[in-house]
Amino acid sequence: MEIKMIEGKVYERFRQQVKALLEKTRKLSPKRVDEEWYNNRDVCRLLGVSLRTLQTYRDKGLIPYSQVGHKCYYKIKDVECFMEKNRTEMGRRQR
Repeated sequence: MEIKMIEGKVYERFRQQVKALLEKTRKLSPKRVDEEWYNNRDVCRLLGVSLRTLQTYRDKGLIPYSQVGHKCYYKIKDVECFMEKNRTEMGRRQR
């Protein structure tokens, strides 16, 4: 293994340039898919329903989703909207 030595100021300038470059790439890159979308397991856990019930919601068009191959994904905003539409007030029960 070869060892290279550089001056402290050169190293610090290099480190700052790398840091600036990383910041720029973070700003340019789009949000990660998992920050904007839920998968089946996430939605089931959030709603407290089974995979079969979630399938029924999709079949009835109650919750929007996107499908890639055999996997379904749900926009976080759509899941929140679904939850709000199906929210019941205290003292009021669904029949």
